[in-house]
Amino acid sequence: MNKADSERLENALSQLGFENTNNPSQSDLIVLNSCVVRQGAEDKVVGMLTSLIPIKEKNPQMILALMGCMVGPNTKDLNQKFPYADIFIQPQNYAPLIDYIEQKLNIDTQGCLTQLTAKPDVTAYIPIVQGCDKFCSFCIIPYRRGREICRPVKEIISETQYLSQRGVKEITLLGQNIDSYGHDLPGKPDLGDLLKELNKIDGIERIRFLTSHPNDMSDNIIESVAELDKVCEHINLPIQAGDDDILNKMRRGYTNEEYRQLIDKIRSKIPNVSISTDIIVGFCGESDIQFEKTLDIIKDIRFDKVHAAAYSIRDNTIAMRKMIDSISMEEKKYRLNKIESIQKNILQEKNSLLSGETFEVLVEGSKKNSQYGRNRNDKLIYFESDEDLKGEMTNIKINKSTPWSLHGEKIPLKIK
Repeated sequence: MNKADSERLENALSQLGFENTNNPSQSDLIVLNSCVVRQGAEDKVVGMLTSLIPIKEKNPQMILALMGCMVGPNTKDLNQKFPYADIFIQPQNYAPLIDYIEQKLNIDTQGCLTQLTAKPDVTAYIPIVQGCDKFCSFCIIPYRRGREICRPVKEIISETQYLSQRGVKEITLLGQNIDSYGHDLPGKPDLGDLLKELNKIDGIERIRFLTSHPNDMSDNIIESVAELDKVCEHINLPIQAGDDDILNKMRRGYTNEEYRQLIDKIRSKIPNVSISTDIIVGFCGESDIQFEKTLDIIKDIRFDKVHAAAYSIRDNTIAMRKMIDSISMEEKKYRLNKIESIQKNILQEKNSLLSGETFEVLVEGSKKNSQYGRNRNDKLIYFESDEDLKGEMTNIKINKSTPWSLHGEKIPLKIK
């Protein structure tokens, strides 16, 4: 979500005449977009803000802005902590910064800004749900991004058409809990209904979405992924922990068995689906035996990707107020390494079976001597070609695999 916010603001600033620079000391405007999901991410932002003090002192006219999840409704504490910052902007609320720039730099922005989207590329992110209503005990997002607000279907269709007309081939719909989409809209359309509408738009060749919540993954969503030709067969479905008591303390609202049943349902209706998940290790009071249940579900389900992170205390969350962070960082790191080792072996086995297979890849760019893109299952694939194929659909035959990527060679597209 933060990446999407940054891309949209970057495009707006470029429309106002700003250009990117890699040298902060030459900047007229510096915007730091913050993430607070984990303490480490917040510490990094604080460190970067602090490092900019000498530049701000030498150039007091430079605008220094902090945006994102560090910024809540009340900025009094931030003003005291970072007095050298000029303005604080809540997530997805760009107007105060544009107004400040207009006043500070004497720029007339009237008529300069067109539709506020990311700068068109091969792929684009489209936020469709802002905020979250789940209030998981470990999570700060509802306190910083607020309650869920869904964008109207027509507004999302309009943005998708706009991006398609400018060359975007793939869109990724975003939301902290994207499966809850539509609950506050007239007629209560859900994500499946939205996918059906977006699937009709000419020029868009692929549609992805994230992040899902097990409690809101409806049959309509599953059937839409199974039936719609542009919707990719990949679902990110965080489990967070394998033990029922820990899941209950996290306020996740489902059990290990209920999660497994949902995975079985998804795989029965979408046989070629790839599934990724998120896991938190070392949550308050998580014992070795409870952690083993997380390892068991990783081994049993054999995810295509696991995003694992160590639990860190976040201010004002239920866990901070009512629980004790009792697991040492040393133990958390040990558990993370355990997950990484198991998942590496799983992916090595799964990816090795893809050798000789051919996938249609949407080419997204190049890195060193290789071009890269992803297949419909979100597998990263590298290949070499003398042609610049960015933005093209290309058939790639896999001849080498690693746990984290696939490598292959370009073969002619089949004529339908």
